[in-house]
Formats: sequence, structure tokens, C-alpha cells
Amino acid sequence: MPSPPAPIYMDNHATTRLDPRVLEAMLPYFTETYGNAASAGHAFGWQAKDAVEHARETIAARIGAKAREVFFTSGATESNNLAIRGLAERARHKGKHLVGVCTEHPSVLEPLERLGRRGFEVTLLPVVQAPSANAGQVRAERVADALRDDTLLVTVMLANHEIGAIQPLADIAQACRRRGVPLHTDATQAVGKIPVDVDALGVDLMSFTAHKIYGPKGIGALYVRHRTPPIRIEPLVYGGGHESGLRSGTLNVPGIVGLARALEIAAEEMPEETVRLASLRGQLHDGLVAAVPQCTLNGPSLSPPGLRLPGNLNMRFAGVDGETILLALQEIALSSGSACSSASPEPSHVLRALGIGDEAVQSSLRFGLGRFNTSTEVGIVVERLAETIARLRKMS
Repeated sequence: MPSPPAPIYMDNHATTRLDPRVLEAMLPYFTETYGNAASAGHAFGWQAKDAVEHARETIAARIGAKAREVFFTSGATESNNLAIRGLAERARHKGKHLVGVCTEHPSVLEPLERLGRRGFEVTLLPVVQAPSANAGQVRAERVADALRDDTLLVTVMLANHEIGAIQPLADIAQACRRRGVPLHTDATQAVGKIPVDVDALGVDLMSFTAHKIYGPKGIGALYVRHRTPPIRIEPLVYGGGHESGLRSGTLNVPGIVGLARALEIAAEEMPEETVRLASLRGQLHDGLVAAVPQCTLNGPSLSPPGLRLPGNLNMRFAGVDGETILLALQEIALSSGSACSSASPEPSHVLRALGIGDEAVQSSLRFGLGRFNTSTEVGIVVERLAETIARLRKMS
């Protein structure tokens, strides 16, 4: 009996495989230097604290921040909640208006919705509709027009988790700065994949995580600007005063070391990896268009390169349900939307926001190419998808 085909992973927007170089950096902090970074009375604690602070400096340097502006969390979901809810709680005496974008990740939309139920007013801005080359972007002038005297915060994702749309964040930041409104960005999908510098972008708060860049799960960070004007937010977790009182809890030293090493590798390899992923993405897109009739690109154009993440592709296949395709292709890991909203029966809110109808949304698949994907794998995926979709269409 022939052996089953080796599984192919193309869901790198959901999570990534741990890079062996990251694991190597982490291992000593599980078995050798295993002290609590808050233990100030012995060498085990001092060594752990030194590792944390070195990692903080490494991460800060890679995003253009100061080390004291980087705070560790359990991941981007906590960072987003801490930024949005923490600032709203701290500044609610100044106003109750919050601005977001309708295509944000659930870890941004749900905190905004929760605040809306508590008396805050939330404005969710629309994005450019399909089939525009800029589909999925929010116009900076839209953000400027939404700002009011009582606006406390604007939050705009830097790169979208489903369609890879990269937002004109520096332009949005200028509009916010003119009105003195803090700007938060969920940069989870962007950090380590495209150049990210907090000063060049003009952001005041930024969330990111390790497991999207070949680091460990369960560790993330929040950048909080301390320079003029400093941003003040309320903690969500109390007990111990860790992270300068902003996020209590024993620090995940191996995870923190892993986040720093993962970001370091990603930044060093970004120029070559960007070109490689864009080439693989082009091979995948062109192969699908040639092999599968009636397939259409969702989201922004694949060129010029600044519109979309290099490893992202989102396609719809007319007449076939995306979930049915996934079930028929169990040896290939793809997705029909965000991993964090996969339990919801509702069609993708991101694709709907582009003006795409529900039937087309439900026939869509997201491809997330990453560091360990190859041209050979792309060829196999094109072939298997073409066979499977032809068979499913014939059956229906």
C-alpha cells in the first residue's frame, strides 16, 4: 500500500512552526537558567532577569523603540485588550469615543464592542471595496473625518490577517497627531514580515506576538510610547507589580527569549524572504488561475508590493464551499478565515466588508505561505486543489 502524502502546511497566518534556531535559544531557560526573573535574592533570578532585559532591548531595537516601552504579555490578544481597554479606562474622563476599522481582528472588535456596551461610542470605518487594487484599505481621510473632540483612541491593524491588506498607517498617524488622538495598531501579522518602525509609522501603541514569526506560542508584547507625549493605560491584571505594574504575572522567560530571537532572525532575513515569498505567492496564484476555472483574487492587488503581505493569498472558487474543499484536502493545511473566529458559523466579516456576497465569501480560502514552504509544495497544492474542485463541482 502506498504511503499517504506528506502533509503540507500553508496556514502560516494562523501560526507558524517553531524555528529550530529559536528553540535552541530557549532551551537553557527551561533546564539550566530556570529562575524567576522577579527573584532578586539569588543568581538564578538575576540570570533570568538579565535574559529578559537583553530580550527587551533586542526587541525594542528591531521596532525602533526604547527598551522601557516594551511590555511582555501572553500574546497579541492580551496586548490588544490591554491597549484598548487600558487606555479607555484611564482616559474616560476625557471622552468616550473610539475609532476602529470594520476588518479588524476579533481581539480588537470584541473589546470595542464590550466598551460600547459600557457607554463608550464606537465608530467602525469602512474599507475600500473590491475589486479595487486597494481593496481592504481604510483611507486616511476617512479616519481624519471620524475624529472628534472626545475621541480617545484610534485603532487600525497594520496588515490584515485574512487578505494581507497593508494600511497607510503613517498617513493615518498624521491625521491622529493633528488632533492629539493616540493611535494603536495590531501589528501581529506585520512584525517580522515587513519593515516596522514605531516612529516611522507614528503609532503610540503596538501589539505583536511570537508565534506568527516562528517563535513560541503564549508570548507577545505591547509597545507603549513613553516619549512626548507619554501614553498612560490602566492594567488589566493585578498582583505583583511585574512589567512596571502594567502587567502582573511571573514572566515567561523562555518565551521572551524566543520572541526576541524569532524577531531577530525575521528582521535579518526579511529582504531575501520577502522576495522568495512573493515569488512563491505568484507561482501559487498563477497556477490556480491557469488550472481552476472561475477563481478570483480577494483583497488588494498582488502588485505593487506595498499593498499586501508577501506571503498572503486569498482566493474564491465559484460554486464550491470552502469548508468542503478543506475537508477533502486534509493533507493540506489551509483555512477559510481567521483561526480566532473559526468557531463562528458566520461568513468572514473581512471579506464581507469588501462588498463580497455571502456565497462568494463561503467559497473562499486563505493561503499563508511561510519560511518552510517550497516551490515543490506550491505545485502539489495547485494540482490537488484543481483536482478536488473539479470533482466537487461535478458532484454538485
